[in-house]
Amino acid sequence: MESEKRLSFFEQYLTLWVFLCIIAGIILGSVAPQVAETLDGMAIYHVSIPIAICMFFMLYPIMVKIDFSQVVKVGKNPKPIALSVVIDWVIKPATKYVLAIFFLSFVFRGLITGTEILSSGQEVELWRSYTAGLLLLSVAPCTAMVLMWNHLAEASMELTLIIVALMSLLILVLFAPVATLMLGGIGVVIPWETMLLSMAIYVALPLVTGYFTRKWIFKHKGREWFETRFVQALTPVSIVALLTTLVLLFSFKGEVILQNPLHILILSIVLSIQTLGIFALAYFGFARWFKLSYEQAAPIGLIGTSNHFEVAFATSVMLFGLGSGAALAAVVGVLIEVPTMLLLVEICKKTKHLFRQQEATAPQRTALASEADASNG
Repeated sequence: MESEKRLSFFEQYLTLWVFLCIIAGIILGSVAPQVAETLDGMAIYHVSIPIAICMFFMLYPIMVKIDFSQVVKVGKNPKPIALSVVIDWVIKPATKYVLAIFFLSFVFRGLITGTEILSSGQEVELWRSYTAGLLLLSVAPCTAMVLMWNHLAEASMELTLIIVALMSLLILVLFAPVATLMLGGIGVVIPWETMLLSMAIYVALPLVTGYFTRKWIFKHKGREWFETRFVQALTPVSIVALLTTLVLLFSFKGEVILQNPLHILILSIVLSIQTLGIFALAYFGFARWFKLSYEQAAPIGLIGTSNHFEVAFATSVMLFGLGSGAALAAVVGVLIEVPTMLLLVEICKKTKHLFRQQEATAPQRTALASEADASNG
C-alpha cells in the first residue's frame, strides 16, 4: 500500500516533473553542451538513438497491456476511424493554416522582423519561415508519444493502435501533397528514411515485443501473474522513460531555446491556441456530435492535436536549413506539446461524464478495467 501511495503521488504531480525535466534538459544543454552534442550526434536519418531507446521503454509497457484479440473487434466500427482521418488530414491542416497566417502575418507581425537565407540561397522574411515550420508540424499526426497520452487518459488502446497504424501509412502517401499545398507549391522533400525508421523503432519494435511477451507470459505464467506481478512492475517504467526523454530532448535544443526568448514565446502562444482549438473541435465538437463513447472520443481528440515533430523537424531542416526559423518552430512544437498534452489528458479524464458509456463486450470491459487498475498502480 505504501508503494501504491507513492506512485499515485508521482502520477498526480506528473506535470510538475515534466516541467522540472524540461528545465533540467535546458540546463544540461547549457552547462555541458559537449555531452548534449555527443548524444545528439548519435542519430540515423535524424532519428536519435538515445531517444529511440527511451521511447521503447516508454511504449513497451503500454503495448504489452493491449488485448490484441480485441483490436479486430474494435476495427469493425469504422465511424471513429473515419472521423479521425478527416480531422487529421482535412480539418486540422486547414484550421492550423488559417491560425498560423492570422497570428504570424497580422497579430505578431510587428514583433517578428528581419529575413533569413535558406539553405537553397533564397532570402525570405522570418515570419514566413516560422509559418512554414508551424504548417509542417500540422501535417504529420503523431504516431508514437500519442500512445502514451491515450494510455494516461484511460482511452481505448485497441482503437488508438488501429488509428496510429493507419496514420503511419497515410503519412507516407499524403504528407508530401498536403505539405506542398499548404506551403504554396514549394517542392517538399519527403524524409522517407526518417519516417520509416521512426515508425519501425518507435511503434513496430515495442508493438511486436509487447505482443510476444504477452503471449509467452499468458502461456507459461497465466493471466493472473501477468496482471498482478508483471504489469505492476512495469507501471513506473513508462513515466520514467518519458521524463528521461524530455531531459534528452531539451538538452539537445536548450541553447536554441535560450537564444530566442521572444520568438519562442510567440510561437508557443500560437501553437497553444492551435492545439487547444483543434482539441475542442475534435473532442467536444465532432466526437459528441457523432455520439461516440469516451473510450473512442479521447483517442480522436488526442491524436488530432499531437504532432509528429521528428518528421516536421527533419523536413524543415531539409527544406530550409538547420538554423532556419522553420526548424526552430518544430523545436518549439516539442516544447509545447508535452505540457499541453498532459493538460488535455486531465481534461479528458474529468469530462468522461459528457460521453456515453462504451458499448463493450464483457472481455473488453475486463481488459479495460485491468489496464486501469494497473495504471493506478
